[in-house]
Amino acid sequence: MTETLAEESIELLKRLISIPSISREENKTADTIELFFNECGLNPKRSQNNIWSVNQFYDASKPTILLNSHHDTVKPNPGYTRDPFSPDVEDGKLYGLGSNDAGGCLVSLIATFRYFYNQPDLKYNLCVAATAEEEISGKNGIESLVPELGPLDFAIVGEPTLMDLAIAERGLMVLDCVSHGKAGHAAREEGENAIYKALKDIEWFRMFKFPKESEVFGPLKMSVTVINAGSQHNVVPAKCDFVVDVRVTDTYRNEEVVEIIKQHVECEVTPRSTRLKPSSISKDHPFVQAGLALGRKTYGSPTTSDQALLDITSVKIGPGDSARSHMADEFIYINEIHKGIELYIAMLEELLK
Repeated sequence: MTETLAEESIELLKRLISIPSISREENKTADTIELFFNECGLNPKRSQNNIWSVNQFYDASKPTILLNSHHDTVKPNPGYTRDPFSPDVEDGKLYGLGSNDAGGCLVSLIATFRYFYNQPDLKYNLCVAATAEEEISGKNGIESLVPELGPLDFAIVGEPTLMDLAIAERGLMVLDCVSHGKAGHAAREEGENAIYKALKDIEWFRMFKFPKESEVFGPLKMSVTVINAGSQHNVVPAKCDFVVDVRVTDTYRNEEVVEIIKQHVECEVTPRSTRLKPSSISKDHPFVQAGLALGRKTYGSPTTSDQALLDITSVKIGPGDSARSHMADEFIYINEIHKGIELYIAMLEELLK
């Protein structure tokens, strides 16, 4: 059965590759996925460009596992030497935009869902969701869909990891900071230089160590990346703006980090967003243990995915290699999809049976 599922998954992926699906322009791939679900008898539901379904014997009294990956892509890399929308197979590789990130993961998770779809007496419900706008962390993707899915116990997020288990992912915040002074003439003892006030806070951002460190990532990282102040050489600036890039580890929530920062600096601190949260899952979780038993490795992921928009326990795992994502002449190995389906099913069987 898994061989047939794999072959049908590869054909679905070829169809998806042939349809441009840049973020916010995924309606045609959503149509294709919805049609495929209907053809397979999966009773799909749709919200904007997000397609999802639950298993045939869904029981509201049971916890639910979310299987999620995305069908949008970035724009083609300028270095492409072949048609990014031509799903060509050569030397065991399936080429095309979105083949690796994250089409291979998506079709493998759909195949896994199909494998369990009509099996009775599972310990968990399964919900599969093919979502939009992942590449831009858009608000009309997984974030908008989760409230419609009901209670979720944990999520398997399909991203190319060589089928190793990313058990933690950094969150991201961008902070706009403003130090205020008082304007004056640079030739006289006038004003209060906002740059000098900012320097004190910038040094704090450089040197401060948060008390808790992640077992996976180590310390939380903050980097001042942009500074802007002054209008002309002879005017003491009354305002200094600077930007801080904050990579939050799984030891803190974004909101906690903002409050700690505000307690230590004098400048105004405004996060552009706290949506992109850090995530983690215990190595003792049954799904992780099942993966370890099958020879998979665990690691902390430096890249951001839709995990950042899920406020539940989650793990990132999928066929393909993150190093190929967004590259020119993107590809995934055909055998990676076959192996991905087999491993997804084997790991989930440890939980579901």
